[in-house]
Amino acid sequence: ALTVRFITRRFIGDYDPTLEMIYRHVAVIDGEMVHFEILDTAGQEEDSLQIEEKIKWGDGFAVVYSVTDRCSFDEVMRLCFLINHLHASPKRSGGGAEQPPVVIVGNKKDLQFDRMVSTEDGENLSKALKIPFYEIS
Repeated sequence: ALTVRFITRRFIGDYDPTLEMIYRHVAVIDGEMVHFEILDTAGQEEDSLQIEEKIKWGDGFAVVYSVTDRCSFDEVMRLCFLINHLHASPKRSGGGAEQPPVVIVGNKKDLQFDRMVSTEDGENLSKALKIPFYEIS
């Protein structure tokens, strides 16, 4: 839903969160035309080889968890470490591996009564990993 909202600027109520999709989008950012290919993995459980291939595919990452799902938050650190490990590999970029941009995003912040992960938890993880953090709805 986050990806669809970014592309269409609309909230889509009918969204199947279990479908993996690739979205293509063009936007002007800081006066430059940017072509996006966004892989929405839909957070499906996969074997580690599939996860690694998808991480190698990406040039930037939004690691999204639901503030109403503690298990999704618990996966954030593992995914961030995996991103850093795979992109630090000398094979990936010919030696001078530069880390890709990564942000941590806590989603569903409007569901306060169902919250299982505090804003402070997200902020503390962000500080520990030195990765920007946002909470959105």
